[in-house]
Amino acid sequence: MNNFKITGNIVDIYKQHIFWGSLQIEHGFIVSIVPLADEKKGAPYILPGFIDSHVHIESSMLVPSEFARLAVVHGTVGTVSDPHEIANVCGLDGVHYMIENAKTVPLKFCFGAPSCVPATQFETAGAAIDADEINQLLSMPDIHYLSEMMNFPGVLHDDAEVMKKITWAKHHQKPIDGHAPGLTGKDAKKYIEAGITTDHECFTYEEAREKLSLGMKIIIREGSAAKNFDALIDLLNEHADNMMFCSDDKHPDSLAIGHINQLCARAAAKGISIYKILQAACINPVKHYAMNVGTLKENDPADFIIVNNLSAFDVIKTFINGQLVAENGVSLLNPATADIINQFDCPKKLAENFSIPFQAQTEIPVIAVLDGQLITHKMMMQPTVVASQMVSDTSKDLLKIVVVNRYRDEVVAKAFITNTGIKKGALASSVAHDSHNIVAVGVSDEMICKAVNAVIEANGGIAAVDDHHTHLLALPVAGLMSVNNGYEVANAYTAIDAFAKNQLGSTLSAPFMSISFMALLVIPALKLSDKGLFDGNQFSFVDY
Repeated sequence: MNNFKITGNIVDIYKQHIFWGSLQIEHGFIVSIVPLADEKKGAPYILPGFIDSHVHIESSMLVPSEFARLAVVHGTVGTVSDPHEIANVCGLDGVHYMIENAKTVPLKFCFGAPSCVPATQFETAGAAIDADEINQLLSMPDIHYLSEMMNFPGVLHDDAEVMKKITWAKHHQKPIDGHAPGLTGKDAKKYIEAGITTDHECFTYEEAREKLSLGMKIIIREGSAAKNFDALIDLLNEHADNMMFCSDDKHPDSLAIGHINQLCARAAAKGISIYKILQAACINPVKHYAMNVGTLKENDPADFIIVNNLSAFDVIKTFINGQLVAENGVSLLNPATADIINQFDCPKKLAENFSIPFQAQTEIPVIAVLDGQLITHKMMMQPTVVASQMVSDTSKDLLKIVVVNRYRDEVVAKAFITNTGIKKGALASSVAHDSHNIVAVGVSDEMICKAVNAVIEANGGIAAVDDHHTHLLALPVAGLMSVNNGYEVANAYTAIDAFAKNQLGSTLSAPFMSISFMALLVIPALKLSDKGLFDGNQFSFVDY
């Protein structure tokens, strides 16, 4: 269907006007938009497609081609994608893998050059990308921006390597994404003045408002673990020119249900202007990142969607370059064959590798998970001691957490965590931001060992175990993604997630997503890397 005409209520976001009209599509472009007189009440609406303005495709556990198959059903026509996760495992080869796989589908992936590989010097990653390699990436037409600069201390302290990466982005005239949770005052001002243009990490209204006042664009994030929509959405009323929507990290089960369309519906339910909502969802990302995505103008690529109304945003049809890619909840994209790339060299473990000797501590620092947030709190709790070993204690929701180096045989890092709700068994995952070592939480050393070894045997994946069961979702691509049908992966994830909640007792809304961020050192307050317990506020290790 290269040349065709389509009629409906056309939503002109630029002029804030809805009119009955027709689009003439030829060879993938909109060649004319014509108002018509014979308006039909209640007809569906035609509007630009949605853009996820910051997402790590890897967190969907799907390769880009499968991510696309699920996303187009919900009206997504493009993403601003940071391949940071696979880059931490496979380096430049991982970035090229994502680009090439994405080219097998029409969805418009806008990839960035990962700025922080490794994210910090306090963890072991599988690769490093220096400033010279950042220059190589930014020279490529397939790389459109410098991905989130998580090393905000490096910016604040004028670290030479960090500043060189920023300088290369400016040289190539490509935007620089930010990542500065909780940064305010003179530090936020210096960070922004370095040339960093966006932040998706704001978790309070006041923080986001201040950054907006300093000229930064704020991206409202609502993913599977981090959820900031409610805290930030009211800012859209006054700052629609400088706000966008993103998921950041979205697991396959939730992607199968909805995407950016869900945020539009929630914003509409709060009474926010439809035009402001759609500006954030459809227009601002395209303009900021200079994406080759149409926004429903003449001579634009024919990237648009048809929805039943402007409240629920249920998508009837999705078009990309004039190609019908989804209709009535069904993806019309064919599955593509995906290769496997990985880096995994970790021997199986013994239960004794996870023991923590008691050394007369009256209190120990404990990671306190906050459901729906990437930040954690630091708590001091009295340890439970059995046979001179500090052990998990489900009676006070104090569980052991470990991080196992997946790139070589090293001593296991161990600490304690609270607020998971887990009552039996263990969870383990090779999705562990940002270096993607193996993170595990469990009620005993034996259960932790069982879950960790299940992941090791699969060369990556997520596992949930108890005394009698082992549930595993294998992720052979970098230990992060499956090559299987996206809907099958979503169903498998739904099953293992349900087991973690219903059988093991986790009270977290997304247990695997939450534990995957317990190794993310650049988000305060307390996290665990393969090298030890880390205080994100002090940016240093914690004595145990």
